[in-house]
Amino acid sequence: MTTSKLVSLGILAASSLALSGCAALGGGGGGQRETAYVARDVESLYTAAKERLDRGDLTVAAALFDEVERQHPYSPWARRAQLMSAFAYYARGEYNQSIQSASRFLSIHPGNRDAPYAYYLIAMCYYEQISDVERDQAITEQAQRALNELVRRYPRSEYAADARLKLDLVNDHLAGKEMEIGRHYERTGHWLAAQLRFREVVENFQTTSHTPEALYRLTETSLALGIPEEAKRYAAVLGANYPGNEWYEKAYELIEDHGPEVGLGG
Repeated sequence: MTTSKLVSLGILAASSLALSGCAALGGGGGGQRETAYVARDVESLYTAAKERLDRGDLTVAAALFDEVERQHPYSPWARRAQLMSAFAYYARGEYNQSIQSASRFLSIHPGNRDAPYAYYLIAMCYYEQISDVERDQAITEQAQRALNELVRRYPRSEYAADARLKLDLVNDHLAGKEMEIGRHYERTGHWLAAQLRFREVVENFQTTSHTPEALYRLTETSLALGIPEEAKRYAAVLGANYPGNEWYEKAYELIEDHGPEVGLGG
C-alpha cells in the first residue's frame, strides 16, 4: 500500500525547488568534474549539485549536497544542502540515507522554517516502504508515528493535510493486519485470541473500512464462546452504526439462526 511515487515526488519536488530558488545561484558549475573530495567554493559546489538534481542524476546530486555540508559546515548553504540531499536520497529510494539527512537537519536546526518539510520527508520514507498485510508491520507503525508527529507539531503546515490523508490509509492498513491475524485465530478455533484482535480494530481503528467486519467477527466469536448476549450487543452496534451494510445483514442472519432467545427482533 504505497501512494504513486510520481504524486509523492511532485509534492516534494515543488517544495525543494522553492527551497533552492531563494539561493539566487549564478550559472556555471555544470562543466566541473563531480569529484567528491575536490575542494571548491560553496556556491559552485551547491550549483553543481543542483544541476545534477535537475538532470535526474540523483546519486551524484546527493553526494555533492553532502559534500557542501562536509566542506562548508557553517555556511547557510549547508542547511539547504542537507534538505536537498535528503530529497535526492528519497527520490532514489535510499530511504535510510534520506531519513539520516533529514534527521540531521532537524537536530541542528529544530526551529527552522523548513522543519515541517524535513518531518514530511521522514514520514514519506517510511510510508513508501509499507508492505502488504501479510508481512511484519513495523515500518507501517513507524510511518504512523512519523505522520502523527508531523500533524502534531505543524497542524497548519502545507504538509499536514496530506499527512492526515496518509494516516487514514496507514490506519486502515494496520487494521487490516489485525483482521488477518484475527481471522487466522478464528479459523483455528482460538476464539479469545481472535476476539482480542477484532476488539483492537473496533476500539483503536474504528474509522477504518474494517470496523463493520470486526463487529461481525465479534458477533461470530461470541456465539462460538457461548455468550449470546455479547453477540447480540455487537450485532446491535453494527446495525446502529452501519445499517444496510452487508456485514450487518450477515450478523442479523447469524443471530436469527441461533434461535429467538438470541434474536435482535423486538
